[in-house]
This record gives sequence, structure tokens and C-alpha cells, in this order.
Amino acid sequence: MSTVLPPKAKRQKREELQRATEQQPLSQLVPDDVPNVVVQLRASDTGSQLGGELHIPGNATAQQLDQLVNKLLGTEDDRVPYTFSLLSNPSDPDSAVIDITTDLWTSILKPGLKTTEDVLTLVYTPQAIFRVRAVSRCSAAIAGHGNAILATSFSPASSSRMVSASGDGTARIWDCDTETPLHTLKGHKNWVLTASWSPNGKLIATGSMDNTVRLWDPKTGKPLGDAMKAHTKWITSLAWEPYHLQKEGVPRLASSSKDTTIRVWDAVLRRVEVTLAGHTAAVTCVKWAGDGKIYSTSQDKTIKIWDPVHGRVLHTLKDHAHWVNHMALSTDFVIRTAYHDHTRQIPDTEEGKRKKAKERFEKAATIGGELVERMVTASDDFTMYLWEPAKSTKPIARLLGHQKAVNHVSFSPDGRLIASAAFDNSVKLWNARDGKYITTLRGHVAPVYQCAFSADSRLLVSSSKDSTLKVWDVKTGKLHTDLPGHQDEVFAVDWSPDGQKVGSGGKDKAVRLWKH
Repeated sequence: MSTVLPPKAKRQKREELQRATEQQPLSQLVPDDVPNVVVQLRASDTGSQLGGELHIPGNATAQQLDQLVNKLLGTEDDRVPYTFSLLSNPSDPDSAVIDITTDLWTSILKPGLKTTEDVLTLVYTPQAIFRVRAVSRCSAAIAGHGNAILATSFSPASSSRMVSASGDGTARIWDCDTETPLHTLKGHKNWVLTASWSPNGKLIATGSMDNTVRLWDPKTGKPLGDAMKAHTKWITSLAWEPYHLQKEGVPRLASSSKDTTIRVWDAVLRRVEVTLAGHTAAVTCVKWAGDGKIYSTSQDKTIKIWDPVHGRVLHTLKDHAHWVNHMALSTDFVIRTAYHDHTRQIPDTEEGKRKKAKERFEKAATIGGELVERMVTASDDFTMYLWEPAKSTKPIARLLGHQKAVNHVSFSPDGRLIASAAFDNSVKLWNARDGKYITTLRGHVAPVYQCAFSADSRLLVSSSKDSTLKVWDVKTGKLHTDLPGHQDEVFAVDWSPDGQKVGSGGKDKAVRLWKH
């Protein structure tokens, strides 16, 4: 009979763990005598080369590369932070891309991806020049709603206004500076399922289980006309036409419904312009893309791409095996915020605003010199698909890993990451270029309903059935801050576009505001 060793003592286990986690000195990890390598620096948006072929040490760190690019661009006094990645095959833009997280030796040379004989093509991408501080405390729990809160959304203009939609048949506008209720939007006869600000922040649209869409003035809280009736079942999602595409003074709105249709409304005349019919089951989500097309997901397992001018289906994407619950576009953030940005400089004229909105959209969507708008869809089949609908009806990648239905997906504002929230109690991060899995954010002990990135793409907040919010550090994949406080399930969360506040709501009927 073999002898079984006794289990290790706790102290022994602790010492072993400490030895394993203690970081070796960097000099042991990266050799000093790495030969020089030849690199070409290429801009991620335009694809243009910077400074010809450069000979640099093979153990150069990402920080040193950052300093080099700022020096070559002449921006040393007003530094822009950059991230770097290697194009494995520069002649093929769709070839694998390897991110340089620490230094060239560790990321490229040591794994044998390239040798010191090769010319390394390094793509540099600017990061947000501002930093958002993580929220760390609940500054207010504001009562008012008489039933569960199903949606929260900050104004695109600032963090001082937020709208919430509730099962009590009302939406409410909150003054987040004084942390008090501002207006109660009364008129719906049933649960309000969704609320959306227009890109210029001058209108709010709400959709309800009473089958109607209503428009409101956020300044006064007064309704703009009566309920807009056309749908025969409840409203599931709303999407405003991107600001740079709007005709002056004529904002348009798309609403999706359980009645299988999407309707495009003229928000001034408050009438249906086009009805998009073609789905055979409830439409779960609608998005209005920056190139003018409308995308919809449905419980009939398909995603449809529409021409809103003629009201016809351009493509039907059929790869999912179950209900499609949600989708996100890589340009969602700039479409939502239009001409509002971190500088807070707003053009004086309508033409200037539209021009700035268009420039922001094009900058966010330009990769390697071409406009690329990506889409990710989430389904009850436990998977997601990453698409580039303008190029192909075939998905770029299938994102596998969740063990239960995926409820919510979100692109980071810089379009480089995707976060997915699922009923398997986890949030996962994915590379938005190729759909590759990055990491799983574990900490919630019940299904995760929603997630929202901070404006600088460095932090993520998630809301869960376990009554908590959690803030995650995107770079490390670690929990940054745990935010308990809600008394019950947290259905909705939003991070203000200026990064100042987080707003959340759920089953406990109280809107909570979180600050740093």
C-alpha cells in the first residue's frame, strides 16, 4: 500500500504562495544583451509611417516606445499616451496583431514570434489623454420611483442630469449635482422599459409596455405632444439618428417592438416615416449606425441590416442558434455624445456642431486609413459574434466562453475592447479587433445584467442580481472597487460620458449615484 503524504500545513502553503507571487527582479526577466532590432512605426488610424526604419534596443519597454513616438511627433511638451502592437504580417491588414504589454523581448522575441533579423512593424494607438477616477462611494440613494428601475441614462452633455425608467409607469429626471429629483415624466399607462437622450441632450424619448413612444423636454419635464402610437406591442429599444446625419431641426428616432417591427419617427412631426418589417419574432435591440444604416436583433435568431430611406432589408445575419438579446457598435460612444467631448468646447453654430460630430465619428471609426464600424451581438446560445457589416455578412469571430445566456455587450469608447455581461455570474473582456478572449472578471455571485465603460476605456462597472456594482481595472482584469449599497437586484447602470459619476437602479426602487 502506497504511503499518502500528510497535507501541507497552512503556514507552509502560505510561504510557498508568497515565494511564487514575489516578483523576480526585472533584470533577471529581461536580458541586458539583447541585440538591436529594426522597427517601423505605423499610425493605427491613418496607416502612415513615422520616421522610416529605426534601430532600437531589443529590450525596449512600452514606456520607452511611448517616449520615442512623442519625440518624433514633437508632442513631448503635451504628451499623448500610446499603446503598441506588432503586425505579424504588415502586407496583410487582417493578420494577427500582438499587443506589447511590457517590452519587445517579453512580448515578441522571447516567445519566438519574430527574431532580431526581422523588421518589426509596430502600430501605435493613442489612448485617452484624460483619466477617469474610479467611483468609490455611494453619494446618494434617492427614493421616488414606486417600482423597480429598469433603465438609467446620463445626458450626453454632462453628468448633472440623468433619466431613469421604471415599472411604476413614469420616467424621472434627476439633478445629479444636488442629488434631488427634478421632474417626473408622467403619461405612460404601463411599465417604462427604456429611456434615451437625443445626441444634443435636448430631447428624451421613452418607450413603454403600453405600446407607445413619448417625447419629453428635459428642461421642463413637460411632454412634447401626446403618445406616439403605431406599435401594437411593447417598445423594447430606442435609437436616435446620429447627429452628423440629421437634417437640421429634424431629429429622427427608431423604436423596436415586441410586435416584430422597427419604426422610424420624425421627432418634430411625431409621425412614422418608415416601418421596417421583416423579423418573425420580437425585436430586442435597435441601433442607428454612423454610416446611416439601422441594425436590429431579434428573438427570431437573426440580425437584420436596414436601409432606413427605402425601408428595405439589406442583409440578414443568421449565425446565432437562439434569441439575440443585445448588440453594441464600436462607435456607440461617439454617436451617443455627438459634439460633446472632454474639452467641453461646444461649437456656436448648428453647422459647426454637425461638423464636430462627424469628425469625432470618423476619428473613432478610422482604422488603418479606412472607416470601420464593428458590431457585436449577444445571444441566449451563450455566444457572441463580432461583425464588420459593411464588408461582409460573415462574422469576423465567434466569441465563446460564457456558460449561460449573454445579456449585455458593450464596446469601450476607444473601440478596442468588448465587455460582455452574462447570467453565468461573470463579465468577460475581448479584443475588439479579432474577437480573441482576454480575461474573465470574477467577483459577482449572481447573474450580471449590465456593464458600462468609463470614458477613458480604462475602467468598467458592472451591475448584478447580487445587489452590488463592481468597478474593474480593464488593464489588469482585477476588481478595483466593490460597491455594495443596493437592497436588491441592480438592473441598470450607466457611467456618465464625462466620467464623473455612475448611476444605477434596480428592484429596490432607489436611484443611486456613485462618485470618486
